[in-house]
Amino acid sequence: MIQIAPSILAANYAALGEDVRKVGNADLLHVDIMDGHFVPNLSFGPDVTSAVNGVTEQFLDMHLMIEEPERWFETYALAGGDRLVFHAEAVADPVAAAKRCRELGVQSGIAIKPATAVEPYLDHLEHFDEVLVMSVEPGFGGQKFMPEVLGKVMRLRDAIREQGTSTVIGIDGGIAEATIAQAAEAGVDAFVAGSAVFGASNPAEAVERLRALAREAAGDQ
Repeated sequence: MIQIAPSILAANYAALGEDVRKVGNADLLHVDIMDGHFVPNLSFGPDVTSAVNGVTEQFLDMHLMIEEPERWFETYALAGGDRLVFHAEAVADPVAAAKRCRELGVQSGIAIKPATAVEPYLDHLEHFDEVLVMSVEPGFGGQKFMPEVLGKVMRLRDAIREQGTSTVIGIDGGIAEATIAQAAEAGVDAFVAGSAVFGASNPAEAVERLRALAREAAGDQ
């Protein structure tokens, strides 16, 4: 199933609630949490997460680009996060981290930087509700899509089929009308899009266009 996840990192912070409501037709919302250490940028915290959760019933996909993410799992679960996506590079034991997410009653996800191999995680897919493949270096919006990461997507898709898990393959970085089709063809399910949505004159229409392009490319009508 194709899912479009607008990244509120690209929204208008002065009218965040209004921008969130503009994409009420999206399948979920992507919330980027950055600590200025794991990535060289700062963004939202639990208070903003809670505020967003207060103006929408949409699924909140929390992308924790932070050091020691396990310390914050409970905080972001209580703030309204529905899935906690931590970076493989930031945890010593991804499976233990995923189990902790589920103990808190939320979904688990693992994110993988462009230079990080996917193979070490293929035997543990049952523990992850999502594997988020980074198609840019994490930390800043508006970067150029890196098509070379699509090989990871294809390896993930093969492993998911072989194992029969329900793991969602997400992709984050540079997703727009010009790039979404090739990602969908490779096997991506969930597409994070920031400026391609919130930079459009009509964000809701942008969500629909992206969804249509991905469905067509994936043969999912």
